[in-house]
Order: sequence, then C-alpha cells, then structure tokens
Amino acid sequence: MKFKVTNWPEYEAGLRERGSLTLWLTPEALGYWDAPRRKTRGGQPRYSDLAIETALTLGMVFGLRLRQAEGFLASLLQLMGLALAVPVHTTLSRRAQTWRSPNRRRGPQLPADGPVHIG
Repeated sequence: MKFKVTNWPEYEAGLRERGSLTLWLTPEALGYWDAPRRKTRGGQPRYSDLAIETALTLGMVFGLRLRQAEGFLASLLQLMGLALAVPVHTTLSRRAQTWRSPNRRRGPQLPADGPVHIG
C-alpha cells in the first residue's frame, strides 16, 4: 500500500513533534527523590526507588546502557536546574535485577495523539 501525502504542512509538523521531549518532576516526586533513612541496622540507602526507576525507565525508553542512562539523567537534571543526586551505574545495575519494567507497548490502549505518561 502506498499513501500519498496531501497535507504537507501538517505532516511535517507531526514529524517535528515526534522529536519533542518534555520531562517534568512534580513537587511530590522531588520530595521522594532522596532515599528515606532506615531504622534497622546497616548502611543507609543513598537513592530512592523513584530515582532508580526514573533512571532505568529513561534508559529503557531511549535504549541506553546504564552508564549512558546515568549521564543522560544527570544532564537533564542539570538543564532543569535541579541539584539532585543521580544514581550511579553500579547501583542501577544492582537494583535493576529486582525492578519490574513497564510494558514497552500497550497496544490499542495508547492514546492516538498527545503525550504518553510513563510511570
């Protein structure tokens, strides 16, 4: 099947929108970014589950290795002007073993247009 494009301005605008990236962190997410203190014996966790899940999700969405995901998240937080600790790749590797990733494709439930919210 071949399709003939008759509305070039709309088609071209749609292609540009595919490259758009919007990332926002809610005030609640910023409050949960640091790991809570443990009340039991042992070392204190440095990164919260939210920080780990954010780094792993970004890595999965963009097809990045753990070191690349670490650098990508660090650069995004820097561009946003947020001074948050970024999980290092060794912690991501260790905690990724128990992380359950969301389905990559949800089939017909995805919206036809508009943003897709992850997590």
